[in-house]
Amino acid sequence: MCRTVFSGNNLLLILPCILLSYCHTKDERLPYYNTPDFTPVFIQNTRNIEDSITHQIANFSLTGQDGKTITGKDIEGKIHIASFIFTSCGSICPAITANLKKVGAHFENDSNVMILSFSVAPWIDDVPVLKAYKENNGITSKNWHFLTGDRSEIYNLARTSYFAEEDLGFTKDSTDFLHTEHILLIDRSRRIRGIYNGTLKLDMDQLIRDIELLKNK
Repeated sequence: MCRTVFSGNNLLLILPCILLSYCHTKDERLPYYNTPDFTPVFIQNTRNIEDSITHQIANFSLTGQDGKTITGKDIEGKIHIASFIFTSCGSICPAITANLKKVGAHFENDSNVMILSFSVAPWIDDVPVLKAYKENNGITSKNWHFLTGDRSEIYNLARTSYFAEEDLGFTKDSTDFLHTEHILLIDRSRRIRGIYNGTLKLDMDQLIRDIELLKNK
């Protein structure tokens, strides 16, 4: 909570809090991201969305940690979060998974919010490996799926649909290893609405708030 004290040095301490609060309450709309440079697009009139926001997540067909096929139909009409990890990663992936657990727990009983964690090393992360990874990380949410499948499909989906890599990645192919801390927020219409650093806990707090905003739209 921001305290309204404006004397002496307190002003310097409180001013960022005031500005943050002002920015948050002034405009609670989430932007759309139509291009891989993540230039935010704000739509005033929702009737213009179809014409203005042409980019959507493409269809896919991959396999989850329980051996179930997960396709684009499973995310239709739902909000979902996408991350890109591999189970033997010793750097950013453990932090991403640990931080996402807060998001997963918050929406564990909400079937309209899904988390998709795509393995970027599917030649290693088969169904049993992903199942063990989910269990070993204490993840119980039925709405969080760890996905494996064809490498080129996953990499193309990550780079051209989710814009997952900071350097855009359009000149790369599936022989170039994909490794990113980015987490993407996708709305019910498969449009990108947010990008977050999965290694930062504060970004996960913002992600939860942004999902709640989308739920209320």
